[in-house]
Amino acid sequence: MKLQQIFSSLEELAPGFPPLEINQITQDSRNVSTGNIYIAIRGEKRDGHDYLEEAISRGALVLVVENKSKVPNHFKGTVVEVKDTRKTLDYLASAFYYKPGRELFCVGITGTNGKTSIAYLVEAILNHGNKMTGVIGTINHHCGAQVWPTELTTPDSLFLQKRLREFCDLGAKAVAIEVSSHALMQKRVESVPFDCVVFSNLSRDHLDYHKTMKNYFLAKQRLFADLLWSTSKNPSRAIVNSDDIYGRRLRIAETAGLWTYGRKDCDFQFRNEEFDFGKTKFLAVTPVGEILVEIKTSGLHNIYNSLAAIAVGVAAGMTLPAIAEALKNFSGVPGRMQFVETSRNFSAVVDYAHTPDALQNTLHSLNEIRRRKKEKGGKIWCVFGCGGDRDVGKRPLMAKIAADSADHIIVTSDNPRREDPLKIIQEINNGFDALSREKVKLEPDRQKAIEMALTLADSQDVVLIAGKGHEDYQIIGDQKIHLSDVEIIQKFFKG
Repeated sequence: MKLQQIFSSLEELAPGFPPLEINQITQDSRNVSTGNIYIAIRGEKRDGHDYLEEAISRGALVLVVENKSKVPNHFKGTVVEVKDTRKTLDYLASAFYYKPGRELFCVGITGTNGKTSIAYLVEAILNHGNKMTGVIGTINHHCGAQVWPTELTTPDSLFLQKRLREFCDLGAKAVAIEVSSHALMQKRVESVPFDCVVFSNLSRDHLDYHKTMKNYFLAKQRLFADLLWSTSKNPSRAIVNSDDIYGRRLRIAETAGLWTYGRKDCDFQFRNEEFDFGKTKFLAVTPVGEILVEIKTSGLHNIYNSLAAIAVGVAAGMTLPAIAEALKNFSGVPGRMQFVETSRNFSAVVDYAHTPDALQNTLHSLNEIRRRKKEKGGKIWCVFGCGGDRDVGKRPLMAKIAADSADHIIVTSDNPRREDPLKIIQEINNGFDALSREKVKLEPDRQKAIEMALTLADSQDVVLIAGKGHEDYQIIGDQKIHLSDVEIIQKFFKG
C-alpha cells in the first residue's frame, strides 16, 4: 500500500509523502524489516523512541514519533511527528487493512462482568439472522469454523484490524468485540466504527492498573462518549444496564440513541423469571413487543446478559421471534455457569467468576435456584482463589462473599503468577471471621482442591469451581501449565 494512502485519513498531517510502497506497520522494533513503518509508542515500562536506532538498522522507511529530536541524524527516510502515536497507530492500522470496520456491523461490549457472555449471545442472535458474526474476546477469536487463540481480551490495534479484515474475507457481516478498560485507555479501538456499544456493569477490578474506581469508570465511559461520538455509523446506539449505578452515570454521545435494560423503568425489561440448574425462562418486554425467552444457562445475571443481546438484535433489525429462537438454541459459553455432567446426584459448575461482584452474582444465582427447587437440603461448595500480581484488595472481599453465600469453602490457587501461592491464600483467609473459618479448608493445589470438593459433596449439593472458567492453564511464575477445571471434573468421574 502507498504511504500517502495509509496516512490519508489523518487530516492534520500535510500531504506530499514520497511514493513509497509500505508492506508492514509495527510498533515492535524487533519485527521491523525493509519497507516498514515503525511507530514509537510510549509504554508504562518502555519507550519506543529508545529503539529508533534498531528500527532504522532493520530497514524502516518511515518513523512515526512524538518527538523528532529523538530521531538519529543519519536517518534519511520519512519522519512523521504526531501528538499521540498510540492513536495514530490505531488509525494507520485501520487504513492499512482497508478499514474493515466499515464493512461490518460493529458491536463493542464493555463492563466488569458479562462481556464474554454477551458477545457469544450477540453472535448466536446475529448468526441466526444471517449476519455471519466474528467474536474478539477473552476466550478466543472466532468466525464460523475458524478459531484463533488469544491472550488479551482486546488485542492491540494492528492485530485487531488484521483480524477484522480476516473476518471480512471469511464473509462476516458483523463483529462482537469485548472492549477492555485497558484497551480504551491505550486507544486500541479508536478507529472501530461502532454501530452499538453495550455497558454490562462495573464493580471492583483492575485497580492494580487504574488505581481508583473513578479512573476505571472514566476508562469505560470513553466507549460511550468519545468513540460513539466519532463513529461513522448512523444510526449508532448505546445499550446500557440502568440497574447498575455506574450505568446510570454514563455520559452518552449526543449523536447516539440510548436504550436501557434492566428489571423495570427501562426500554428492555424482564419479568416472570423462572430458574433451574442449566435453564432460565423470562418474559422480555421491549420497545417492539413482548416475548417469552428461554436460555440454557442459569442465573439472574444471565437474564441481564440476554437482555443486552436482545437489544443488539433489535438494533440490527431482527424480529423478536427470531431472537428468541436463537437464544433457545444457544448452547452456552465455555466456563460461564457451565454445568459439567457428574455420575453422582449433585451438580458441578465451572464459572469464570474472579471478581467480588461476579462471585456474589454466581453464588446468589445458585442459592436462588436451590431455594426454588422442590428438593431441599443440598449444600453449596465453593472452590476459589485469587490471581497473583493483581489487585490484592479484593482478596478479603471475595472471602466474605464466599462465607456469606456458601456452606463449604475450599480456598486454593488461581493463577499465582510471580506471587507466593501460600501468601495469596493467607490474604484470602484473613477475610474470614472466626465463625466462617469453621467451614473453610485451604488447599494450594488446585486439582486436589477440586477433587476434595467432589469427594466430600453429598446428594443434592452444588460444587462451584470459580475463577478460571474456560482457561485450560495455570500461570505459576513465568510458566503456563496445562490445567482445566472442566477436565479435572470429567476425569474425576471417569476414574
